[in-house]
Amino acid sequence: QVQLVESGGGLVQPGGSLRLSCAVSGITLDYYAIGWFRQAPGKEREGVSCISNSDGSTWYADSVKGRFTISRDNAKKTVYLQMNSLKPEDTAVYSCATSARCSIFLYKTNYWGQGTQVTVSS
Repeated sequence: QVQLVESGGGLVQPGGSLRLSCAVSGITLDYYAIGWFRQAPGKEREGVSCISNSDGSTWYADSVKGRFTISRDNAKKTVYLQMNSLKPEDTAVYSCATSARCSIFLYKTNYWGQGTQVTVSS
């Protein structure tokens, strides 16, 4: 049974930081690109970041470039999203998902987690 379990969400003040984790089980993470989507209330789901399984290359949405950093630890079967300089507009449910590669991450995913809430507010 494939499971992706996110953790690390919470309430943070503007300008603060959070680190999200996504623990993967039931698949060999080495075979997949993996990344993060987010969805705010009343808005469409947005791709945030992706990291390749082949060469570790990364992709970021323009809205988070320079503030968010994605990383992966295949041995621990975990992907991380370090979020710095958080803004109220970053408030959303953040979900991790796998894909064959980052170039198609926004269009074709395999497995999803349930999501973790991130709220940025003073």
